[in-house]
Amino acid sequence: MRLPHKHVVFTFLITIALCGACASASRMANAVSRASAIIYDINGAPIGTAELWQDPNGLVNVDIASLALPPGTHGIHFHEVAKCEGGATAFSTAGAHYNPLGKQHGLSNALGPHAGDAPNIVIPASGVGHVAFSTDRVTLTPGTLSLFDANGSSIVVHANADDQVSQPSGNSGPRIACGVIRALP
Repeated sequence: MRLPHKHVVFTFLITIALCGACASASRMANAVSRASAIIYDINGAPIGTAELWQDPNGLVNVDIASLALPPGTHGIHFHEVAKCEGGATAFSTAGAHYNPLGKQHGLSNALGPHAGDAPNIVIPASGVGHVAFSTDRVTLTPGTLSLFDANGSSIVVHANADDQVSQPSGNSGPRIACGVIRALP
């Protein structure tokens, strides 16, 4: 069996990536507000780019086309500060989970969730995954739930799965990736 030339395979992969970007762009066309984040690992290497947009109904969509992480299930959350630096531990400058309403942590918690809580993400054995989720607990427009408050916000990925109930962060382990969320024109 003859395998395709590397150039053909590369061209095919680029075409798939561009098609995904086109699909994302068409979904973003009706956005009332847009944002993005370059996601970095603890060594400072870029490992993914997040696109965020708020639709006219207030739903905020997050799409990360390629996220390079260790395979497995990881917690992902919006954090309260737009900083992805060191600190006492990796990315501790991002602060706690975004929680302007003072709720408890976890999508399965009767007294929660934090505005920044999100479903777990799963990275396949290849180490590169597509991540997409939506939330109505944050906004990209001015108001109480805006990710663009005085401190801004970041998106943080944790080493382990979030159990969706434990305080304060669902036993999701150390922070392994972070990206500052920036508004787009």
